[in-house]
Amino acid sequence: MPLLKPYFQTELIEAGCDEAGRGCYAGPVFAAAVILPKNFYHPLLNDSKQVKEIHRNELRKVIEENAISFAVGMISHQEIDQINILKASFKAMHLAIEKLKPQPKFLLIDGNRFTAYKKIKHQCIIKGDATYANIAAASILAKTYRDEFMMKLHKKFPQYNWQKNKGYGTLEHRKAIEEFGLCKYHRKSFNILPNQMKLF
Repeated sequence: MPLLKPYFQTELIEAGCDEAGRGCYAGPVFAAAVILPKNFYHPLLNDSKQVKEIHRNELRKVIEENAISFAVGMISHQEIDQINILKASFKAMHLAIEKLKPQPKFLLIDGNRFTAYKKIKHQCIIKGDATYANIAAASILAKTYRDEFMMKLHKKFPQYNWQKNKGYGTLEHRKAIEEFGLCKYHRKSFNILPNQMKLF
């Protein structure tokens, strides 16, 4: 595992932010914001995509118990269709940041773009979730909260096997869409419907 940097700067209270589910065919997008203690370290902490599910769930507990503050925001599939996925991802981050106490004075954002939140300074970091501990922690929370949500949706529409693919466009998921069409939790703006299919 890489040795993650604890923070980007030391002058201001810093929160790491990341999202989960941006590229999915179905379900909401989640984002998390985390303020970690300066000395926080865990050997398993990394970009959530590089961490096994069992370790993500373990890390979620550690992060929630040790963070100075953490919060999660969610934007529904309906709103994603209304405002587009990029704006929805930023809005989910804003919702998470808004809940933090204390409020951060500096935001570290995973990725290359962000819509400023109020007047808080921010820095975008490409592959930030594999570089900074606070972004990695946010990626773990966003991913585990979203996975948990998709497991609940799976019970309503088991034919798509969301308990396994979590709404991503896997071959299995795409074949299920061809067979069953789209359900109400699919993102209609993603143009994923085969031509002859109907909604239900």
